[in-house]
Amino acid sequence: MNVDNLHQLESDERFMAQALSEAQYAEELGEVPVGAVVVFEGRIIGRGYNQNKALNDPTAHAEILAITAGCNQVESRYLEDATLYVTVEPCSMCAGAVVLARIKRLVYGGADPKAGACGSVFNLVQDPRLNHRLEVTSGILASECSGLIRSFFARIRESRK
Repeated sequence: MNVDNLHQLESDERFMAQALSEAQYAEELGEVPVGAVVVFEGRIIGRGYNQNKALNDPTAHAEILAITAGCNQVESRYLEDATLYVTVEPCSMCAGAVVLARIKRLVYGGADPKAGACGSVFNLVQDPRLNHRLEVTSGILASECSGLIRSFFARIRESRK
């Protein structure tokens, strides 16, 4: 691994840790533990965690809330030079929002083999039929990200017994 790749990995892990903090907060509130941060010019400009229950809103996913906060911060509907870090592979709704926001790069932790729309089930963010495609990096802090969501759903299944 060259120096630039090592630096990028360290940066990715640092920002993914911030997304994990958002996910842990969501879990404390009883929400599905997904967190996201938008990074522009080396600093976080938007944060989000799932708030579907609290807001009674099926669109209140971490990615959507982080993108909205980031767009508000830079006063633009586009985040062309930004990176979105999210703990779990985005669903089709969130992948669509990433494309519409023209985000440059997506970094996610755990894959979602049931609903992932960034390579697992679909790949909306790199579909050549769309007007924008972006770079995708997956697997950053994957065990921590996947472990958090797996343990959350295991507790829910256990409580239903």
